[in-house]
Amino acid sequence: MKLNESFEKTITSEDVERWRYPRFFGENSGEAAVITGPDAVHISRVLRMRAGDLAVVCDGAGTDCLSRIVTAAESAVELEIIDRRPSEGEPRLKLRLFQCLPKSDKMDFIVQKAVELGASEIIPVISKRCVSRPDPKTAAKKTERWQRIAEEAAKQCGRGRIPGVGELMTFREAVKAHSTGTGLFFYECGGARLNDIVSPDCAEADIYIGSEGGFEAEEAELARAAGIVPATLGTRILRCETAPVAAIAVLMNITNNM
Repeated sequence: MKLNESFEKTITSEDVERWRYPRFFGENSGEAAVITGPDAVHISRVLRMRAGDLAVVCDGAGTDCLSRIVTAAESAVELEIIDRRPSEGEPRLKLRLFQCLPKSDKMDFIVQKAVELGASEIIPVISKRCVSRPDPKTAAKKTERWQRIAEEAAKQCGRGRIPGVGELMTFREAVKAHSTGTGLFFYECGGARLNDIVSPDCAEADIYIGSEGGFEAEEAELARAAGIVPATLGTRILRCETAPVAAIAVLMNITNNM
């Protein structure tokens, strides 16, 4: 079978099943792929995969490679590429989530679900009502943890890229980071419905979600001054870990990415 042959035929249930093998991110070029690090250990020691077993190796740039293991060792797993196709798990909408830090481990849940729903990047933010205010060393450790969660979520849900988790920034810095595309902050004091302000052809969106207690009035004004539009998710006040899930899901649906 030629590498591009699968693009030219109708997808059948059998064809879809061919791509539901264990999924990993790795380097590939030409007809070969290599997986190293913890994933190589997981493949050889935990999954006990051997030569001849199939896996999907994603290049991290939006292409999936159906591959057959040639050699499997804890140091590296070498595979031959059988077929390629664009990753179906990558949405057309480029969505960045600016999430004000919640208490406890709620951010773990938020990162995981944001990746599953299609966010391209998650940036933790410190706003005035944040109770959680980690020092730089703690923040760096938390960011590493969230990035691992993002990677695992990307593998599980079939993403073609691993969304990045940015460094912790202040709300003022987060507002300045918005430059192009649609900017939305979800304000408990009211805003426009997403259906009224987001078009189906929207290609880029930055969304801002508050921590427990939401945003201060002056933060709302700061966002408005930067062209970031107040939006609402309805008359019910959602928890800070529920709001990003609801917002991303609705936006993906409006833009036909759900």
